[in-house]
Amino acid sequence: MNCFSFDIETVPDVEFGRRMYDLDGLDDESVATAMFFQQQQKSGSDFLPLHQHRIVAISVALRRGESFTVWSLGDEGADEAELVRRFFDGINRYTPDLVSWNGGGFDLPVLHYRALKHSVQAPRYWEQGDTDREFRFNNYLSRYHWRHIDLMDVLAGFQPRARASLDQTAVLLGYPGKLGMSGDQVWDKFLAGGIRDIRDYCETDVVNTWLVFLRFEHMRGNLDDNDLQRELELVRTTLTAMDVPHFNEFIAAWPAG
Repeated sequence: MNCFSFDIETVPDVEFGRRMYDLDGLDDESVATAMFFQQQQKSGSDFLPLHQHRIVAISVALRRGESFTVWSLGDEGADEAELVRRFFDGINRYTPDLVSWNGGGFDLPVLHYRALKHSVQAPRYWEQGDTDREFRFNNYLSRYHWRHIDLMDVLAGFQPRARASLDQTAVLLGYPGKLGMSGDQVWDKFLAGGIRDIRDYCETDVVNTWLVFLRFEHMRGNLDDNDLQRELELVRTTLTAMDVPHFNEFIAAWPAG
């Protein structure tokens, strides 16, 4: 198994907002407020278009060989260009299968725009069979291929009205779900200098996603009962050994057995 689940956290791209709406002289918080207002007026929701998001955290859970690892790309001071570059470098290096929750509808399109902005090359990711024929029928970009599995989309049978949240799906399966933070709190946390909290939150999201994926693989018949238990125990053992507060809280909320 050479596979990783991933998740991104974003804040408003206030640099874009200043240029787009001629807001020179305003601080970041005021610019973001203006961006939210503009979007609310247009659509009835203040959720910004994907090209107006700036990535502040990317976390991955990598299953490779006999190991399972979870981390956030770069250090806490890494800029967006470095985070995006590291993400696509990992794909270029390992060609992993990708697993996400709403990655097709949010994470990957945002990554596309930010890679474009920062001139990040990602030839393996964009391969569709011109160089490697295997990608003609199984690539990262097709909604119905398996090289990227958007669990939210797949489990809903590709029907928007059937979609569930990661939090509720994880809880449905007996996993912790989101603990103490949600995506709509990221901007306020970022303004308060809480990048470490954002990275921790992102890491627990990729673990929730991975645990749901394991159950999906069991349902598909790719893991038998023993395989599933072995994979779950590997996750639990790995998180326990890391001995960091956010994963200790996660393990405490995940009943054994």
